Amino acid sequence: MAVRAFWKGYLKLSLVTCPVAMTPATTTNEKVRFNTLNRATGHRVVSEYVDAVTGDVVEEDDEVKGYERGEGDHVMLEDEELDAVALETTHTIDIESFVPADEVGWIWYDKPHYLTPNDEVGEEAFAVIREAMAASGVVGISRVVLYRRERAVLLEPRENGIVLWTLRYGDEVRDPKDYFDAAKAAKPDAKLMSLVEELIEERTAKWSPEMVTDPVQDELLKLISAKKKGRKAPAKKKAEDAPSGGNVVNIMDALRKSLAEGKAKK
Repeated sequence: MAVRAFWKGYLKLSLVTCPVAMTPATTTNEKVRFNTLNRATGHRVVSEYVDAVTGDVVEEDDEVKGYERGEGDHVMLEDEELDAVALETTHTIDIESFVPADEVGWIWYDKPHYLTPNDEVGEEAFAVIREAMAASGVVGISRVVLYRRERAVLLEPRENGIVLWTLRYGDEVRDPKDYFDAAKAAKPDAKLMSLVEELIEERTAKWSPEMVTDPVQDELLKLISAKKKGRKAPAKKKAEDAPSGGNVVNIMDALRKSLAEGKAKK
């Protein structure tokens, strides 16, 4: 079932413009959520801000944002001051440039959204932009105000629509060289490679959403169902022991044993 769009505006490329609607591609609505209750009364507990020193409750009108410049020393910023530096919300995604689709590293991708035409009149313009990007093997780069901040966004043609990805800010991405350059570039033994490739081939299957189901969510639903019916909570499953790092394992023997176990299961 289609979800109502949370953002409506225009997709623009030079003089070509079409109305579009945007919806987050992911959701957490199905996740089990809990309220904090007073065990004695069963009533919900209300959160309040209190002064860390005096312990007094702080009224909403007395709350203010603060940037810590030293221990216990803050620069106070009023809502009007923060609003003054906020960018004006524009509901136009103006594609500023294009880059080859394979040049944007996965680490820059943040949150995906579905972008679709919002009326029949604009469908042709939307389709032309989408198909031209797909034929050229490029993605579009633009900026738009989302979630109260201006975000750099990437537009990726996909099927009959466009996936709009918000991109991470530059100061959010760590340089992999700081971590991977320290790793040893050892050349593995050819026989070991052959066995691992055989193991990979044996375990290769078509992608399915069932591969990423949430086992904790399933167990929570079972627990809630049992409690509703007045039953005893299911017994906790025993976790498998973590492999010990103290024993030296012969990689060749371990791989051969893994392949043998896989064939036996089949």
